[in-house]
Amino acid sequence: MRIPIVKGVIDRRILANYRVDPDVMARNLPSPFRPKLFKGYAIAGICLIRLTNIRPRLFPLPWGLTSENAAHRVAVEWEVDGETREGVFIPRRDTDSRLNTWLGGTVFPGVHHHARFDVHETEEALSVSMRSDDGRARVHVVGNVADRLPATSVFTSIAEASAFFASGSLGYSTTDTPGRYDGLELRCDQWQVAPLAVAEIESSYFEDETLFPQGSASFDCALLMRRLALEWHGREDLCCPSVAPA
Repeated sequence: MRIPIVKGVIDRRILANYRVDPDVMARNLPSPFRPKLFKGYAIAGICLIRLTNIRPRLFPLPWGLTSENAAHRVAVEWEVDGETREGVFIPRRDTDSRLNTWLGGTVFPGVHHHARFDVHETEEALSVSMRSDDGRARVHVVGNVADRLPATSVFTSIAEASAFFASGSLGYSTTDTPGRYDGLELRCDQWQVAPLAVAEIESSYFEDETLFPQGSASFDCALLMRRLALEWHGREDLCCPSVAPA
C-alpha cells in the first residue's frame, strides 16, 4: 500500500523504551523480522505522539487533523534481496481519532484501534495515559524533562540514544492480512530529543508475562521530542508467509 505524502507537526512525542531479552523478543516477532540488538539487548517500547496539522503535502491547507496516538514498537532488522534493512516493527497502534480507525489499513498504514487518552502536560512535566476501547492495551507514563539519561540505561549518552532511534524511521505495521505489513517512513526536518525522567510507567504489553516472562523486559529510558515538522512517506509492503510467534 502506498499512501500520499503527508505532512504535519509532531507536537509532542514520548519514546518510552525497554531493554528486552533478545531470545524472548525474537519469539514475539513474526517473519521476516529479528531484534536489532544494542549491547546484547533487544530494544522495544511505546511511542506516545500527538500530531497536529496533518494533511496531504499536495494540498497546502491552512489547517489539518490533530490526534493522540500510541504505538508499541520494536527495533528490528530484516533481509531484502540479501541486504540487511533496519527500522521498527509495530505490533499495535492506538488512536483517539475515529478517522484513523476507519482508514487504518487502507489510507493510513496498519490497523488502528480506538482508545481514550488522558493527557496533562506543561513544558516541564508530562502525564499521558491510554486505554483502548477493546480493553487489550493500556499505557501510563508520568515524567519530567531532565538533563541526562538514567544511570541504569544501556545508552551512555543522549547522542548515543538519539542515533539509535533516528535509524528507526522506517516502520512496518500489522494489517488485517496475516503476513502482510504496511510500510511508512517518518522524515523530520530536525531530529532533536531530550531525556525524560520517568516517575511512573505501566504497559499492558510489557507486563504480559505470557509474552515477556518476569525479568525479561525492563524499563530503560525515555526520550521527548516537541514541535518538529514531519513528513510521512509510504513505502513498499512486506509480504511474508504468516508465522505465529512461538
